[in-house]
Amino acid sequence: MFGFSGYAALLAVAPLWVVEGGATAAGAGLVNAVLLAATVLTQLAVPRSLARWGTGRVLVVGLLLLGAPAPAYLLSDGIGWVLMLSAVRGMGFGILTVVGSTVAVQLVPSHRRGAAIGIYGLSVAVPNLVLLPGSVPVVDRFGFAPVFWLAALPLAGVPAALRLAHVLRAMDVNPPARAGQRSPVSLRGLRGIIVPTVVLFSVTMAGGALLTFAPQLTSAGTAALVLFAIGVTSALSRWLIGTLADRLGPWLFIAPGLVCLGSAMAISAWAVAHDHASVLVAAAVVVGLCYGALQNLTLVAAFAAVERSNLPAASAGWNIGFDAGTASGSVAAGALAAAYSFPVSLVTLGCICFLVVVVTLVAAPRRTIAR
Repeated sequence: MFGFSGYAALLAVAPLWVVEGGATAAGAGLVNAVLLAATVLTQLAVPRSLARWGTGRVLVVGLLLLGAPAPAYLLSDGIGWVLMLSAVRGMGFGILTVVGSTVAVQLVPSHRRGAAIGIYGLSVAVPNLVLLPGSVPVVDRFGFAPVFWLAALPLAGVPAALRLAHVLRAMDVNPPARAGQRSPVSLRGLRGIIVPTVVLFSVTMAGGALLTFAPQLTSAGTAALVLFAIGVTSALSRWLIGTLADRLGPWLFIAPGLVCLGSAMAISAWAVAHDHASVLVAAAVVVGLCYGALQNLTLVAAFAAVERSNLPAASAGWNIGFDAGTASGSVAAGALAAAYSFPVSLVTLGCICFLVVVVTLVAAPRRTIAR
């Protein structure tokens, strides 16, 4: 929660900081683009880093990289300086995302992974619900400095990370590799995460597009309700679906969830086209429920498809699918809206969800690896 607080606090504020320094809208857009690019590139390296140095050291480094640079934004609002700090923070965030979801399941028996991922998802969602919307009003009232210092909260998580490392060592979970020992990461063993990652990609394309363009789809007040509805319902569904996934398995819910999400995107498109604010908010509630639940379910499915030694690599693949899907959804929705309209873009992303249903029915595993 401390780590994701540092991420959420600056997601909207860092772009505003470069605009304060005279940057254009394009320059402001680069801030989070650089953050995301550094995140994805780092996620690729985290599994082998865990195998080499162990969970504790890697997690502490991630928290330091994410939190320590935040107050340094105050030194300059020049775009070069801000982009450099964003790249460093992106590296820390990439570490945090992979290690966090990996450790959440390493601490519990395999039959409780859904519940553990649900609790982890709730801890991720709370900072996004509080600090992401709250940071901009704080800047308006008190200036940038309080938010930049607040974004150093990942440093407060270092003691907990050290304690966690002690617990994991006692459990003999993911210790550093000995000299000459081969890395446990096996690319061949990761084939099973392809389908859940494809599902996640389609889900975050749809959800990410609605989150990104909500202010352009409707009035400011309705957009705020849409964003709040998605945030709250996705947090609750990601948390609560975990127990059902543990009892019945994730694949029972994935195809219906995709159908539900695709339908909600189509209803959202209709509401935007006909300017029905209440219908758009209701559709956003359904989108949020499916968006959060499918995040949990796909992560459970990805972890169930690999051996224990490949859990960090599965986590990296899932997180890359999440970030890449979110970015792709924003780009695709914007391009389709520019060429046609926002309703067309929302319907198109909903149709992708329906297409992926076919993939899950054909390619979903009929069994999972026994532990």
